[in-house]
Amino acid sequence: MNESAPRSPGTRKSSSKPARSRSREFALQALYQLLVGRNEATDIDLFTRDLSGFHKADIAHYDALFHGCTREAQAMDALIAPRLDRALDEISPIEHACMWIGLYELQYCLDVPWRVVLNECIELTKDFGGTDGHKYVNAVLSGLAPQLRAVEVQADRAAGKARD
Repeated sequence: MNESAPRSPGTRKSSSKPARSRSREFALQALYQLLVGRNEATDIDLFTRDLSGFHKADIAHYDALFHGCTREAQAMDALIAPRLDRALDEISPIEHACMWIGLYELQYCLDVPWRVVLNECIELTKDFGGTDGHKYVNAVLSGLAPQLRAVEVQADRAAGKARD
């Protein structure tokens, strides 16, 4: 494939993104509106479903992420807050929403491997957040993954040591 302009390593062309990745992007946009605009979740959901390209997303996964994060926001914030070096309301809404998405997937989307959850949230933050926001999201989610997916993380790390 010959492309005229180089892309950064973590950025995929929108047309080549898997449906699940797209669902995370739409969930991020919706959660951003929730955090910044304090709009009603129902209104945000209707608006998001009308966005261009929504039909190419994994709609069931979007529903799980958006509605799950909305429902579990307080519980997820309680997990995030102790891992922060500042107040929760001082972190970027993009980072905050990416952490919610990651935490929700770690807790409720067990079909998604924990490393995929981290990678997808890091890429989302790189694409939509500030310069080093992805490092912050990575630190928080990496710190919580062993607690939320203990067996999977331990098995993955043991397999890594066996290869070394």
